Amino acid sequence: MPRPESVREQAMPRKRITAAASVTCAALLAGVLAGCAYEYDEGLANDSVGPSAAPTLSNAAIPPDPSLNQPVSGAELDAWVLQVLPGTKGEIFHTGFGTLELDEERSDTTAQLPKGTYALTLACRSTRRVSFSIEDGENELVDLSLRCGTSRVNVVTLPADAVLSIKVDANAPANFAYRVSRI
Repeated sequence: MPRPESVREQAMPRKRITAAASVTCAALLAGVLAGCAYEYDEGLANDSVGPSAAPTLSNAAIPPDPSLNQPVSGAELDAWVLQVLPGTKGEIFHTGFGTLELDEERSDTTAQLPKGTYALTLACRSTRRVSFSIEDGENELVDLSLRCGTSRVNVVTLPADAVLSIKVDANAPANFAYRVSRI
């Protein structure tokens, strides 16, 4: 029969090995999970002039909540607009948002914008896509069918003073928001 000290001496290394194995497994699992997020391109052609916003990160294992794309009204609409059009460092020249019914189109125009570089931020909330079209009178700057649940930033340069015409339409009830800010 072994002495109590030798039992204690034999048990100690096993505890250390088990603890070391647990730490190693946790580190490996954390490394594997860190590599799970990825970026993807929807395979859509570039449908705007100028560089777009950074790609959206997505977790393919967790589908987005479909209720996040249901149109809202009142205070919920105001809160959504603040979320999708956060503060900017540039000067804001024009902002618009609202609700569209099935097959409805909205038109808007900005005030005269001085020549320069602008960020056109677009967002929508719907179960379908929402189309945005922005022109400077002569050129179509943006022609985009936006997948709702994301925001898109298009950077454009106006070589001369211009008034922008903005059209938004949807094939299903939707919320939309846009901002024109100088960079």
